[in-house]
Amino acid sequence: MKVRIAVLVSGGGTNLQALLDAQKAGKLPSGEIALVVSNTAGAYALERAKKAGVPCCTILKKALGSQAAFEDALEAKLREFDIQVIILAGFLNILSGSFTEKYPGRILNVHPSLIPSFCGEGFYGLRVHEAALQYGVKVTGATVHYVNQVPDGGKIIAQKAVEILPGDTPQVLQRRVMEQAEWVLLPQAAEQVCHEIMNHSSEDAK
Repeated sequence: MKVRIAVLVSGGGTNLQALLDAQKAGKLPSGEIALVVSNTAGAYALERAKKAGVPCCTILKKALGSQAAFEDALEAKLREFDIQVIILAGFLNILSGSFTEKYPGRILNVHPSLIPSFCGEGFYGLRVHEAALQYGVKVTGATVHYVNQVPDGGKIIAQKAVEILPGDTPQVLQRRVMEQAEWVLLPQAAEQVCHEIMNHSSEDAK
């Protein structure tokens, strides 16, 4: 039995696509993407899920009135699909500690810098790359880490460095970090975590 994965998205879903492509190429043998959830209406990531034949839905915090109601609805959906691992792929909603502690070692996030640089509250999307360029660092990259109650604060699973080149703009750098680090690391980390869960399950079954 493969480990069932939910991918949470907010936008275009390029990291979701990297996971779907990895699954199609047989690089995610221990896991399967069983659900995609968006917290924004009309996110292009939902189209990617539909094209791949993966069930998807939208849960809107605004419509539900609070973060707690949003997380209750999300949890119900995860239970309905028997989800074991949650991957945040460009998901712009900070989950509460009371939510994350229900899934210890089961929620992964990809962040577009080498944590602990340029991370934490307020650092997402282009802001991360703008900060790296302003600071003048010569190397950046991406990090996949477990999610806990501290934004970008969970244990690191994998990191990959990416060179900053003269003349880089935040947009150019963002693209390079995605192509060279995020899209490579995220499927690898997903497989690693799912593989470990499968091994634990088979040990428990003995």
